[in-house]
Amino acid sequence: MRTLKLVLAYDGTGYCGWQVQPNGPTIQEELGRAIEKITGTRTLPVACSRTDSGVHALAQVAHLRTETTLEPSVLKRALNAELPEQIRVVSVDEVGDDFHAVHAAKWKLYRYVFHDGAIPDVFLRHYCWRIPYRLDVEAMNRAAKALEGTHDFRCFETEWPNRATSVRTIRRCMLTRLGDCISLDVEGDGFLYNMVRAIAGSLHEVGRGKWPIGRIAEIVERGERAQAGPTAPAKGLFLTHVELAADMARD
Repeated sequence: MRTLKLVLAYDGTGYCGWQVQPNGPTIQEELGRAIEKITGTRTLPVACSRTDSGVHALAQVAHLRTETTLEPSVLKRALNAELPEQIRVVSVDEVGDDFHAVHAAKWKLYRYVFHDGAIPDVFLRHYCWRIPYRLDVEAMNRAAKALEGTHDFRCFETEWPNRATSVRTIRRCMLTRLGDCISLDVEGDGFLYNMVRAIAGSLHEVGRGKWPIGRIAEIVERGERAQAGPTAPAKGLFLTHVELAADMARD
């Protein structure tokens, strides 16, 4: 058996997230089907982040245990030839048998995209949250600082509790405007179910002037999901980067 590390990019539109489920097509299912066609064995890769329905990825990291003798470069070409155009294998590398995508992921960076221009963008409509009024990015950034550090983030988790603990560390939470687009970057050691989308929805309330800047800190302190903002649409969320632990990142 060999262990291969895969880096994947995909458009989550039309998919029910990463993990195989009976409700509809998933990224993991498509990969499993392609792997089986190429190797003759049904094997499902394990990803570091189980992105939800409609969420996209630029650099999802996964691992695959397989008996195939194909060289990584050959397998990469073969997979891309079999996969639908919404899913691409960016790289395939052979790693040690101790590599596990979930355990190797030290930091994950998610980006949420807002668009608040006067006219909706024809080409971004599937990849952003369209806001029909101008958002105050400076106020949103000041509010976002309260999220950096180690906190109990249960207030941003859908259907808490879903995990053994809701304590996470966010080392960066900031917004950047480029024209009519606003990018919210949230980098952390782990994320709860719908956490980034709930953060985006809450900061949106600050940006539109409905909430004062200090409200975000108060929401974290109270720890109640009902006090936080709405869950932002999935189509604006991207998994953009995964930083692997140094001892697990080797090829």
